[in-house]
Amino acid sequence: MVDKKSLKDALKLYLVTDSVILRGRDFYKCIEDAIKGGVTMVQLREKDISGREFLERAIKLRELTKRYGVSFVINDRIDIALLCDADGVHVGQSDIGAKDVRRLVGEDKIVGVSARSVEEAKTAKEDGADYIGIGAMFATSTKLDAKSVSLETVENIKNNVDIPFVLIGGINLENLDTLKKLDSDGYAIVSSILKAEDIYLETKKWISAI
Repeated sequence: MVDKKSLKDALKLYLVTDSVILRGRDFYKCIEDAIKGGVTMVQLREKDISGREFLERAIKLRELTKRYGVSFVINDRIDIALLCDADGVHVGQSDIGAKDVRRLVGEDKIVGVSARSVEEAKTAKEDGADYIGIGAMFATSTKLDAKSVSLETVENIKNNVDIPFVLIGGINLENLDTLKKLDSDGYAIVSSILKAEDIYLETKKWISAI
């Protein structure tokens, strides 16, 4: 079983990869800079690369995250998560359900699920999810089809479903204070960190802010 205390700590500053935002910069150096700056979990999410390249990146990021003691999960691809021995998998509502993911990965891996309602959050927990990602909190260029979630909905999920959660979607240092009252276990960040010229320093700012 996943240790719940260490999982909550790992969710604090959760980086989701997107090489398009890096504008040709060295992928591994950028992720390493973010880890050095304080990122506590990394999710490999790359929608526009081949399965072969995805696996190659997964294996290299697994080595990198292990070196720094940072949790590492794979978006959607359960097969690749198992091949590279990632710490877990994150799935959306249109992917394989958490119950089937759990059957495939076993009890020792982290299973995360995206949720936008109390019903989706309840189902995720009942089906064996260890945490949920709630969003999009704000409009985001990294997921154009993402529908926004109100602060009230997040409160309802928090009050009705006892499961660790991170907030995701368009979150930056300017709008972070709006979300702090929701008392989430962490924030999943993409462009706000990866678009920075100095990713290490930007991540440091995030650690100070949260």
